[in-house]
Amino acid sequence: MTPPRGVEDAAPYSGNPEALLLSLTSAAARGLATLRHAHSHNHYIISPLPHTLTAGGICMPRMLPVLLGGDANVYGMARSFYECYGVRSLAICRRALPALAHSRLVRVAVQDPAFGQDHVFTATLLGLAAQYPGVPKILISCADDYTALLARHADALRGAYRFACPPPAALHLADKRQFAAACRAAGLRTPQTVTLCPADALPPLPFGWPVIAKPADQAAYARCDFPGRRKVYLVQDAARLRELLAAAARGGYFGSWLVQEYIPGPDTRLGVVNAYCAADGSVPWLVQGQPLLQERTPEGIGNYAAVLVEPSRQDAALLDALRGLLQAAGWHGFANFDLKYDRRGEPVLFELNPRQGRASYFCDAANAPLAVPPVQDLLYGGPVTPPTLRPAVWYTAPWYAVRRACPNRLALRRADTLRRRGRGRAHLLAAGEGLRRSVWFAARQVGYCRKLPGSSGTPTPTP
Repeated sequence: MTPPRGVEDAAPYSGNPEALLLSLTSAAARGLATLRHAHSHNHYIISPLPHTLTAGGICMPRMLPVLLGGDANVYGMARSFYECYGVRSLAICRRALPALAHSRLVRVAVQDPAFGQDHVFTATLLGLAAQYPGVPKILISCADDYTALLARHADALRGAYRFACPPPAALHLADKRQFAAACRAAGLRTPQTVTLCPADALPPLPFGWPVIAKPADQAAYARCDFPGRRKVYLVQDAARLRELLAAAARGGYFGSWLVQEYIPGPDTRLGVVNAYCAADGSVPWLVQGQPLLQERTPEGIGNYAAVLVEPSRQDAALLDALRGLLQAAGWHGFANFDLKYDRRGEPVLFELNPRQGRASYFCDAANAPLAVPPVQDLLYGGPVTPPTLRPAVWYTAPWYAVRRACPNRLALRRADTLRRRGRGRAHLLAAGEGLRRSVWFAARQVGYCRKLPGSSGTPTPTP
């Protein structure tokens, strides 16, 4: 079913946030009315679990997706399950973020600040499983620390859930320093890196300024808070680096930092790859996207705002190398890679994330739904079908922001064309959501525009 015209097709932003809110809210109402009409003609059933579902005369598998996390990654995963199989998901997390607000596709079943503790993690999941007897429960981690917890407690949870996660011995790939060593052994390039402790003096760097700085312990960093906190930093000189480390320590992060050489080039030289490794050891499912833009809001820097997928631009040599890396480690489940192509066109690998990425719904936009590999692998026992891609563009920023800031006009024209042809997909508003979610989404888009660098009342963020 083609998504109805709605919020994502509202009038272009003219610079007036209040006008945009009115436009988006009206578009939300139009989209909801169209959506109800479309659903009535497609027999697309939206109903609670557990039971067997039917959509358009097709029998859907009986299952309950349980997603570990509370952010936009969870929403994309839940949206994939809903659009592929007509099922709603449950989320369990320490704290649910606004990305899940007023959603009909996913319900936050548990919010517990202590959920990251080992005994609370297992007790909560086993207690939830007992509430849904007789229904296959597919458990998927959407955050790094939950993947590590799942790997540690796999034996305790295996009788209650079906899940895919890497064995503890394979999680060394999620450590950025060990990932670099594994890449070197596989003939893959990573940035030159220096590990720095906050209390240490800054050593001489084997590369010049500016540099990239990022926390080595992402799980610990996620629990700290300080003004200007970001996922990754472009740091211009030693004085600013010392300021950053001091601010992070005041905010509660005392772990090591990775200081890396900066790979110059626009956002469109970045790359992102999602992979799913099946229980039989194969890696049949890999999808590569080309980011058009990183987020421009202060808190979003380091995340992707829009991703273009072109079947003809899948880097076969890179994907084969990543497949070998995962197979050598004995990986199982999702993995996500971030990279950038240097001036010579050589890929430089930054990191492996032990789950699907925050922007991974771009795979669904390109006809490679995230929900399909785990269902084929865990519910049906395989095999996992390699994806058949089609061109598409995914975006979480308002399209106005993408058009305004994308550095590659040729890639932008291609994305514009795909969007006009119905091959664009806005991340946080699925067909099937209600008016409350649509209004939330409209307000979110207005707030996003207000936070853009150069917007009225919003200072331009500096690294």
